[in-house]
Amino acid sequence: MNCNTPTDIQFSFEGFTKRGGLTDEHADGWGIAFFEGPAARCFIDHRPASDSQIAEFIRQYPIRSCNVISHIRKATIGEVKLQNCHPFTRELWGQTWVFAHNGDLKNFTPSLTGDFLPIGDTDSEQAFCLLLQTLKQTFGTRPKGQAPKPQEIGQILKKISGEIAAYGTFNMLISNGEALFAYCSTKLEYIVRQHPFKTAHLVDCDLQVDFGQVTTQNDRVAVIATTALTDDEVWTAFQPQSFLMFQDGQPVSEFA
Repeated sequence: MNCNTPTDIQFSFEGFTKRGGLTDEHADGWGIAFFEGPAARCFIDHRPASDSQIAEFIRQYPIRSCNVISHIRKATIGEVKLQNCHPFTRELWGQTWVFAHNGDLKNFTPSLTGDFLPIGDTDSEQAFCLLLQTLKQTFGTRPKGQAPKPQEIGQILKKISGEIAAYGTFNMLISNGEALFAYCSTKLEYIVRQHPFKTAHLVDCDLQVDFGQVTTQNDRVAVIATTALTDDEVWTAFQPQSFLMFQDGQPVSEFA
């Protein structure tokens, strides 16, 4: 989720957790990260999201954020254990970076120089480390508060994401709290909710909300998912091998 004012994710989170073991097969762990300025609260669990006490904690402790990344895992490379759960986090330029990936990469063994190394043994975390390594090699070491502009970052992320996608399926989300970047290898969808807000109904459980009752006229929220979370809204499909940057609740740049 990316939005122009801090927003909670309770509605989408209900459908999300159901997909983590009940309505979908992604039952090999899950995680969620909420940005608060340059820092992020990150919660991960190797248990299915549908049967996780941490997920229950998130339900009872609604956190409001402008950028949220969440993930449910179906293990392809790497065992089912905590260090292999997404989202992954690292520091660069005094900012927390958060990353999640859907897909698998075959024979992917990038040369990592040591600034960013994987803790677990997934192809996803290796890809994250390569993305950050490439950004640091491109823009150098910078003082805190002097990160490159999101548009500059997006150009590099788009290029290296396309190169990584040559190894398999690479649908990913990455954010530094200033913008949310998305690369679609095969399948991603998004929706932008803004005034006049309507009622929405979840695909994965019988839950409906009237956003007009819980928002203001100035609010704008973009939600990005592998497949649509609601069945009565119009979601926009990403084109394969496309890259979008989201800021303030809307796609602001497309890197052709």
